[in-house]
Amino acid sequence: MADAVVPHFANDAGHPKIRIGVKEFMCVGARPPFDHPHIFIDMGDESEQVCPYCSTLYVYDHALNATETEPAGCLFEPGRAHAA
Repeated sequence: MADAVVPHFANDAGHPKIRIGVKEFMCVGARPPFDHPHIFIDMGDESEQVCPYCSTLYVYDHALNATETEPAGCLFEPGRAHAA
């Protein structure tokens, strides 16, 4: 059920930093089949957090909505095919 409300982000391109518009999210690493365990990350009072698996630095940006990322294209929608 939580998958429906918690955004998931992927980093196929190996970006060192991804700006996102939420502080609670799931990191999947790269998209399947190259993903790591999908982990929940909560920034709490902080504005950035590093994924312990893929070392992606996620930075909170209040100007972005929950499904936007900078660079664009890092939103992962479980169960939906990804166009290359």
